[in-house]
Amino acid sequence: MNLSVKPVLTGEKTVLRPFTESDADGIWQLIQDPEVVRFTFEPSTELTPERLRSWYATRADQCDRLDLAVTDPATGELLGEVVLHEWDPTARSCTFRTLIGPRGRGRGIGTEATRLIVGYAFEQLGLHRIQLEVYGHNHRARRVYEKVGFVVEGVRREAQLRDGEWVDDVLMAILDHEWAALTATAR
Repeated sequence: MNLSVKPVLTGEKTVLRPFTESDADGIWQLIQDPEVVRFTFEPSTELTPERLRSWYATRADQCDRLDLAVTDPATGELLGEVVLHEWDPTARSCTFRTLIGPRGRGRGIGTEATRLIVGYAFEQLGLHRIQLEVYGHNHRARRVYEKVGFVVEGVRREAQLRDGEWVDDVLMAILDHEWAALTATAR
């Protein structure tokens, strides 16, 4: 498996492409959205445009993770990101995370972006397992993951204090043979 190759993955509603340093400004705009912050970042995370510029400038150079920009195919507008990280070559597994900003929501873009990267991970990279954690109260993301085929494996109850309320962490995963069965029935 080679995560140093950064592909362009094209769907009907979105194009996933490698990040460039210039994408930091677009990400900065996305993370101004309260819903992105609520469901994506730890409360203690301190982000600045400079830190984002430094981070996104190096994404294409990483050989142990795959960070791709989620973009609008008609305009090229940056709508979010999808990431495979925490690669375990022995277990052939990765952790998945995504961020979709307000202009990408409600259009099926998150679902398609997730399907594109999951398909690439299983069909091109040869992964066996992809896992993720999602806040229990992030119903929109959970629905996307379920539509793609992720299965709830466990819940860490009241694991985090968010906005003064305890929230669950939900562990979900999909296996290569589950993905193969889903895509075979979709044909």
